[in-house]
Amino acid sequence: MAGKVENVGILAMELYFPSQYVDQVDLEKFDEVSAGKYTIGLGQSKMGFCSDREDINSICLTALHRLIEKNNINLHDIGRLEVGTETIIDKSKSVKTFLMTLFAKEGATDIEGIDSTNACYGGTAALFNSINWVESSSWDGRKAIVVAGDIAVYGKGAARPTGGAGAVAMLIGPDAPLVFDCGVRASYMTHAYDFYKPDLASEFPYVDGKLSIKCYLSALDNCYNLFCKKMRKTDPDFKGLLSLDGMLFHSPYCKLVQKSLGRVCFNDFLNASPSERKKQFPGLSQFDNHKREETYFDRDLEKAFMTYSQPLFDEKTKPSLHVARNVGNMYTPSLYGGLVSYLVSKSPDQLIGKKFALFSYGSGLASTMYSINICKDMSAGSKLERLINSLNDTVSMLDKRQCVQPSVFTDLMDVRTKNYHTAPYEPSGSIDILFPGTYYLVRIDEQRRRTYERKH
Repeated sequence: MAGKVENVGILAMELYFPSQYVDQVDLEKFDEVSAGKYTIGLGQSKMGFCSDREDINSICLTALHRLIEKNNINLHDIGRLEVGTETIIDKSKSVKTFLMTLFAKEGATDIEGIDSTNACYGGTAALFNSINWVESSSWDGRKAIVVAGDIAVYGKGAARPTGGAGAVAMLIGPDAPLVFDCGVRASYMTHAYDFYKPDLASEFPYVDGKLSIKCYLSALDNCYNLFCKKMRKTDPDFKGLLSLDGMLFHSPYCKLVQKSLGRVCFNDFLNASPSERKKQFPGLSQFDNHKREETYFDRDLEKAFMTYSQPLFDEKTKPSLHVARNVGNMYTPSLYGGLVSYLVSKSPDQLIGKKFALFSYGSGLASTMYSINICKDMSAGSKLERLINSLNDTVSMLDKRQCVQPSVFTDLMDVRTKNYHTAPYEPSGSIDILFPGTYYLVRIDEQRRRTYERKH
């Protein structure tokens, strides 16, 4: 058994997004909605999507294989592999078992972990399991890998522009450049039917849009206030958002993230003493007697605090939205796409010593706020530089994707929907359009067994 280790966190990351997208301006015209409904109203620019050539197994294989290759990982040095996803294609067999095909080739089969599922929170649950394992008495000295992936699709209508797809793979271990704070995770878990997928014959969810927003903001209120309370136990001078260099959120769509930062400022406003409130929040005294639970749809309050928080949003949150704005909601990897975006927005020198909070939310509902410190240690600095350089290469692929017209996108979605439960099945989507190194579905046989290959 290995001894207790320090600075446990993320050593390396890899992000995957599809090679094709639909432009949200084009989609507005195609759907015959008002100009700006998706681009301004939702804050989205482009939406990545998968044809029937890709499924949850293939996108996770792609992200994992890239992480292994880029970081020259010895597969025998991995003792835990966890997956977070809500894209379920088998009620029994985990995605993790498909990923084991990469390890079994090398005879590396002594690897703990399986899948975690609860809407967009599964990736965070898998991440916490892996962090906890490295910090526990069960740890055997090897590293862990976390893979989070999803394909978010909706039926025709108002929700379809909030789709997306992607996967992230993270290498977890000690002496990391991105270190997880101990003892300050703040969770809020309760039951709600805001977004759920009870129809196992369909990819599409049941969504109560208004309730979903209320649940998200309520979870944010609860997690943020408890997080601040726990932070003040370790640092009495902790002043909430003002003490943080960044604030990252799960992003169903970018506009909700901007509203959420305004919501964080409203919580700071309510928590401030009368004298602090007057000094820090000038011109907002009309909201002095407002109660959190009565303000989720108060447009005047929302607008006032979004205006107040604009400079804070530009500094602490907006840099994290580049991937979300250009790919869409990736579900479990969404928050970690935000982390990737935040990291590549600055140089390693600008990041050293910074602290930022992350809010993870999964409908139904499960949520946690936690914090990461960027280690000041010199050896971690070189690891940070390697991590950021690698992510810059990945994010640059956004500009190499192919734009697909909305009519073609709609046809490809119809093919996915029509054949969702078909077996045997041979996909018809183009292989040529895929990025090199992408895994794709070759066939589903009459026993519903899936076969994959990797594009060279």
